[in-house]
Amino acid sequence: MESPYKGKTGLRRLINAFGYSVDGIKAAYRNEDAFRQEVTLAVILIPLALYLGHDAIAKALMIGSVLLVIIVELLNSAIEATVDRISLENHQLAKRAKDIGSAAVLLALINLLVVWALLILG
Repeated sequence: MESPYKGKTGLRRLINAFGYSVDGIKAAYRNEDAFRQEVTLAVILIPLALYLGHDAIAKALMIGSVLLVIIVELLNSAIEATVDRISLENHQLAKRAKDIGSAAVLLALINLLVVWALLILG
């Protein structure tokens, strides 16, 4: 079975894709505590990056590292939702998928700390 939306092209496809993306952000904000916490962190850190960044490259790296955390969290949330949709029973592969997604978020957070430390402390 194929999606009825796959045949859309041009401007209609872009409009649909944008709407789905907005729906995804709303769903993540509504249902994921970690996503809300990371958005709050971004609201604080992005203006701080604009203030503390020495030049455009430093600002871009600082903001990019913040956005990377949010992107990875969205992917992790999608993995978790998919695993839960398939089955809520405890299974070694389900645990592995969720743990790997969580590890990706942790690495993105470590990356944020390293980037900010290097740029602020020199």
